[in-house]
Amino acid sequence: NELDLSIEHGDIYGFLGPNGAGKTTTMRIFTGLIEPSGGEARVAGVPCVDRRALVEHIGLMPETPPLYDQLTGREQLQFAADLRNVPWDAVVDTALSLCVSLDLRADLDRRIDGYSKGMRQKLSFIQSVQHDPAVIFLDEPTSGLDPQAAKTLRELITDLADGDTTVLLSTHILPVVEDIAD
Repeated sequence: NELDLSIEHGDIYGFLGPNGAGKTTTMRIFTGLIEPSGGEARVAGVPCVDRRALVEHIGLMPETPPLYDQLTGREQLQFAADLRNVPWDAVVDTALSLCVSLDLRADLDRRIDGYSKGMRQKLSFIQSVQHDPAVIFLDEPTSGLDPQAAKTLRELITDLADGDTTVLLSTHILPVVEDIAD
C-alpha cells in the first residue's frame, strides 16, 4: 500500500520483505500482468497498464519459470524472442553466450521436461534477458541453483547493471542482496 518507488538506470534494487508483503504482486504490476488497484506505475517511461508497449523494455524471471516441457531449450528461447517480436537472429548470440556462461549449452537441444530445477532456472534467466531489456525483474533467481551456478548468475546480474540495465531483485537470501544490490 502507498508504494512510492523510483530506481535509477543501472541500479540493482534489492526488494526484500516477509512472505505476503506484496513483493511478487508489485512485480506483477510493474510487468503489466495485473493492474494496480490505484495510482499509476511506469517502467522505462511506459505505463504498466500498456503491456504490449511494456514488453520490449522489460524482462521477467518469475519464481516459477514459464517454460513449455515439450519444447527443447533452444525452442523455448526462440519462442520467448517471438513473443517480443524480436527475430531469433537478433538475440541468438546473446542467448548462446549466456548458455555457455551458465553451462547450459550442451542441453539446448534436449526437451525441457528432462531439465532439473536448476537448469530450468538458468533457461528462465536467459529467456528473460536475451533481448537486452532496459529493466529486468528477478523473483528468487538463485532458487534451485548449485553454489557455482548461483555465483555465475550473480555475476551476470552485476554485468547487466554495469551495462545500464536496471534490476529489481526479490529474494529471501539476504547474502545475495548484500553481495550485489546497490
